[in-house]
Amino acid sequence: MKRVPGYLTDGLLTLVLLAIGLAGTAPAGRNQGIPSVSGWAYALVVIAAVVIAARRLLPVTVLAVTTVAVSLYLLGGFPFGPILLSLAIAVYTVAAHRPLGQAAIAAAGALGLLIIAGLIGDGLGMEAVAPQVAWVAGPLAIGVTVRVGREQALQNRRDEARRQADAERLRVAQEVHDVVGHGLAAIMMQADIALHVLPKQPEQAEAALTAISRTSRESLDELRATLGAVRRGDDPDDRSPAPGLARLDELVDRTRAVGVPVAVDVAGPLGSLPAAVDLAAYRIVQESLTNVLRHAGTATASVRLALTDDDLTVSISDTGRGGPPRPARDGHGLAGMKERVSALGGSLTAGPRPEGGFAVTATLPVRR
Repeated sequence: MKRVPGYLTDGLLTLVLLAIGLAGTAPAGRNQGIPSVSGWAYALVVIAAVVIAARRLLPVTVLAVTTVAVSLYLLGGFPFGPILLSLAIAVYTVAAHRPLGQAAIAAAGALGLLIIAGLIGDGLGMEAVAPQVAWVAGPLAIGVTVRVGREQALQNRRDEARRQADAERLRVAQEVHDVVGHGLAAIMMQADIALHVLPKQPEQAEAALTAISRTSRESLDELRATLGAVRRGDDPDDRSPAPGLARLDELVDRTRAVGVPVAVDVAGPLGSLPAAVDLAAYRIVQESLTNVLRHAGTATASVRLALTDDDLTVSISDTGRGGPPRPARDGHGLAGMKERVSALGGSLTAGPRPEGGFAVTATLPVRR
């Protein structure tokens, strides 16, 4: 539904005030014992209504003009009537569109002038004070309430936008960390191998350098795809393959290529996993194998994926160095995995195994 422009709303409001003022002033006079109302009264009613059309552009000026018109109306001894509607709307507009201090000063000035005019016009009777106070204080309170609510809603939207931006930055940082971290760990290990065998076995050094070239190219392609998806806002027309368990074999082959044997055991069909679960499971395996390359030393690794009707269990273990987890292994990688799993409502455990090595186990709920 399209929102009606403010100037159209104010124009319609002006027409309504004119109609009510011209049609209702005479009956209001008769109810108050005033048999006839002069043309000057109607002229002031028209002025007070017409200026309302500019209330959003010049709220304080509109209030000043309306206050003068109503004050002259009261000085003339004309009956209380529809002209006060224009005054109430002008007060409300100032309160709703101006800071509280400015609105309070403008309303106080208007009220003071109206009280003086009402007292003089009614023959200095104190009973003339109450209506002016009500027609100013009520709209002022309503306008302030509306303005505060509008500002609070705006602040809430800004806070939510900031939270979403922060969450997106964290997501991108985690994706880049996972992509780059695994590739660099594999490259570093292959480089160490190449340097070690280069003097005596140059053919093996050549194989290691070839693996470095392939791994760096694959990691760069994946990084470009990740950053491209971020720039496009995950454009549905993008045809580049998203990281997922469908690429598990490639990930395992890269790890095996640097000299770490990896056994894979898959129980259950993985082709129908939700996209978020598929990506999280892939990143958990990727980060765990990266940690094996970085910290486990000479080791073998095993990856097990077990799918049931309720959840997917991802287990990665190695036979590397035992003992308590060092800070390097318990750093951003594990923290990122825990955040991924928590976001999906799952659970993750990670720590040294009693028989040596390290194990990571994640349980991800599967909502079919």
